Amino acid sequence: MAAATPRVVLDTNVCLDLFVFADPRGAALAAALRRGGVEAVTCPACREEWQAVLHYPQLGLEATVRDRAMAAFDRHLHLYEPPASLPPLPRCTDPDDQKFLALASAVGARWLLSRDGALLRLGRRTLRTAGFAVLTPEQWTLAWNSAP
Repeated sequence: MAAATPRVVLDTNVCLDLFVFADPRGAALAAALRRGGVEAVTCPACREEWQAVLHYPQLGLEATVRDRAMAAFDRHLHLYEPPASLPPLPRCTDPDDQKFLALASAVGARWLLSRDGALLRLGRRTLRTAGFAVLTPEQWTLAWNSAP
């Protein structure tokens, strides 16, 4: 019997790296998403944040860039509605980021990928209490490439 595809949650900054800026540090992740090696998952609240960020004036994104980024997000991330009740999770110092922790826990994600310091500081605790690691895309790439 084949093992289930591991799930991953991507925070908004990682999505920007992948779908707007094509950051080479996310190349292994982008390749894994394209070939189905990992299943990226999102929820309505995370998707709404993504849409809002694409319109931030400081990013200065043209409409065509926003449209391509939104289409790539929707193509690569599976929408999931997390349950109303979840087991206790570590609290993030940034309440806006708690939804990423809740989503990772709800879908049984193996990783939450982020560049956010508040989330990254919770990595050991989430691994111990909820079963998923919080890593940067670079840390994930090292772990992914060294997996048997």
